[in-house]
Amino acid sequence: MRFTLSTLFALATTVLVRAAHTEQIVMSSPEGPNLFDLLTIEPSVSIFFSYARETEISKLLVDRPKNTLLVPTNRAVMALARKPHQDASPVDDGLEMTEQELDERSKGNVLRWVSMHIIPIPDLELADREYPTLADDKSVTFRLVDADEKKPDWARLAVDGEIHLLQKKEASNGVFYIVDGTVKDE
Repeated sequence: MRFTLSTLFALATTVLVRAAHTEQIVMSSPEGPNLFDLLTIEPSVSIFFSYARETEISKLLVDRPKNTLLVPTNRAVMALARKPHQDASPVDDGLEMTEQELDERSKGNVLRWVSMHIIPIPDLELADREYPTLADDKSVTFRLVDADEKKPDWARLAVDGEIHLLQKKEASNGVFYIVDGTVKDE
């Protein structure tokens, strides 16, 4: 019995050591990371990503159609007086809603808010220009606000006159800009 256990232990140790020294194969997309992948590893925008994952729009972050995202920092989302899942204006206290109705309304608010941050155009012309978002009747306007030609073109623009583009991340299915504010529903 003792011989069998020690033989088994030696065999198992040999297999484990050999496995540790073999080449590890990493599976990845031949086109590179997609928007979903990049948002997953960007901690400064985790709140936006969390909201986006709750909607059917999350499919756009993985699929082939190329889009441009304006992704607010966590700080920008936390600074909102009313969070994305809340109504734009306070709900009447006398209004009675079931939990299901409240949940549906909240999901609709999140969907609209996330949609306002997605431009269904992959390659924006980085100049003074207006672009439609995925949200019905909502567009955003890019304006040149910084004349410093040493900066990249995208870093010299602001969205709706007040939201500055902080970083640019390119993915296989689009691009996203980390921004210091949120698109307002006006």
